[in-house]
Amino acid sequence: MLKLLRPAVTRVLTPIGRALARRGVSPDVITAIGTLGVAVSALVLYPLGQLWWGSVAVAVFALADLLDGVLARMLGPGSTWGAFLDSTLDRVGDAAIFSGLILYFMGTGERLLAGVALFCLVAGAVVSYAKARAEGLGLTCDVGLAERSERLMVVLVAVGLSGLGVPYILPAGLWLLAAASAFTAGQRILHVYRQTVPT
Repeated sequence: MLKLLRPAVTRVLTPIGRALARRGVSPDVITAIGTLGVAVSALVLYPLGQLWWGSVAVAVFALADLLDGVLARMLGPGSTWGAFLDSTLDRVGDAAIFSGLILYFMGTGERLLAGVALFCLVAGAVVSYAKARAEGLGLTCDVGLAERSERLMVVLVAVGLSGLGVPYILPAGLWLLAAASAFTAGQRILHVYRQTVPT
């Protein structure tokens, strides 16, 4: 769903990408800075209860995930190393976001929500791995209700609005994300099964 917004966001980021390209900045540097910013923001601000500002900071640094792609296209064909690094550091960023939330919930004594956040972390990793493994086997796996961009949007909106005092939005968002992630993992497993097992 959020893929529909990508062209508009790309147009906004293109001037920034051009400026970085003129200065010889590598897309890999943008990827690393973005991941570091996401990790520090989530692991420092969320446990301190700064849910709004933490989400704003994470969202800003997460834009690097799009900016590095824009920059890479300007500099020529993307490298295999760049694609590998981007995908790997995406997992690091996701882990930092949910780890920060788990620390926050443990600090407030909300152990059930800490468990839900942990489930979201694991389920999200399974969703991403299922696609990567399928493509590594030469199969297609472009299916799923909640891809990474949708999952990231749900958690950041829920956490951010909770930080502004909106009641019930954080637990509702996490439970929704847990269900959507589990459903998406099931979709991808079934999709690969249908491609590999004769019926």
